[in-house]
Amino acid sequence: MDKYLMIKTRDELLRIRTEQILYFEADRNYTKLLLSVGIQFTFAVNIGKVEEMLTAQLSEPNTVLLRVGKSHIVNMQHILQINLPKQKLLLLASEGKPRELIIPKEPLRALKESLEAEVLSGGKNKVEKIEVKKKGK
Repeated sequence: MDKYLMIKTRDELLRIRTEQILYFEADRNYTKLLLSVGIQFTFAVNIGKVEEMLTAQLSEPNTVLLRVGKSHIVNMQHILQINLPKQKLLLLASEGKPRELIIPKEPLRALKESLEAEVLSGGKNKVEKIEVKKKGK
């Protein structure tokens, strides 16, 4: 059965199948949503509110849609490559075109380690929220 996410703003309502979500990206008080088919939306909701919507609407949001650092929520099913030295996360869209995100090194390292742990455990350990606080703050 398909799972849907409803994003409601003052003027809009989006109803999206979760497997079609490629990633969310923060832009101050706005959030950009890119779907795997290449369609993009920008709406006046910050990424923290999007994360709250995911938690409220989806039974297990952290198993598919995962917060990585302060600026991104990515669909784990679309991850193709993690490159720590270049701080790149490559996501594969359904049209076959890869999308590159620049992610800070520490959240990217935590994501890589979590994915490795999930593989080693046979998928029993689900990946949790990846957000690394800066030292000294």
